[in-house]
Parts: sequence; C-alpha cells; structure tokens
Amino acid sequence: QVQLVESGGGVVQVGDSLRLSCVGSGLAFNIQNMGWFRQAPGLHRGERDFVATITPNGGATYYGDSVKGRFSISRDNAKNTVYLQMSSLKPEDTAVYYCAARQSSRAAMTSPLYEHWGQGTQVTVSS
Repeated sequence: QVQLVESGGGVVQVGDSLRLSCVGSGLAFNIQNMGWFRQAPGLHRGERDFVATITPNGGATYYGDSVKGRFSISRDNAKNTVYLQMSSLKPEDTAVYYCAARQSSRAAMTSPLYEHWGQGTQVTVSS
C-alpha cells in the first residue's frame, strides 16, 4: 500500500520560512518523480496548483511561476523523503499542500499525471 505523509505545515507570518516534508512508503521512492501541489481555500481537487517537481535522481527541478525564487524542492532518497523549503511567504501562499508521486524519469507539472497523493498539510500565512 502506497502512502505519502506530509508534515511541517502550520501558521506563520508574512515573510517567514517553513519546510514541508513528505515521506513515502510502499513504493520504489528512488524512481518516483515527486511533486508538490497546493489547493487554496474554496477550490476543488481539480484546481490544485502546481508548486514544484523533482526528477527521481534530483537532477532537475521545476517551479510554478508564483513560487520561483522563493521555494526550493529537494529529496533524500535514502530517507524516502521529499522536501519543500518555502521562504518569503505571502498570504496568497495559504493553502493545503499536497505531495504527489508518479513512476517516471521525467518531471510532470500537471496533477492528473500523478498516481499517488498524500492527505495534505495546511499552510496558513497570516498578515
């Protein structure tokens, strides 16, 4: 049974930093393309925004336009963990953040391509 478990969310102030983690189990983590998506309040699952993605070996990363230069995705395959380091947080970053996985050597930026999803972790940026 595949499980992705996110952690690290919380309530922070504008300009703060936060690091999210996602631990995978039940899958060959080192051959998974891992991604982070977010769902703002009031939106449906199909409206999850792409945040970041990383190839299985960590050699390539891609970011959504709204987070470029502020967020950084990384992974530790020995720990079956992918991270999202968020800095200079803004109120519009408030959302539930989801970790996702798919078995591919390529990086995908669209949510329907991902096979497995975590339950999400809430990030609230207060002004």
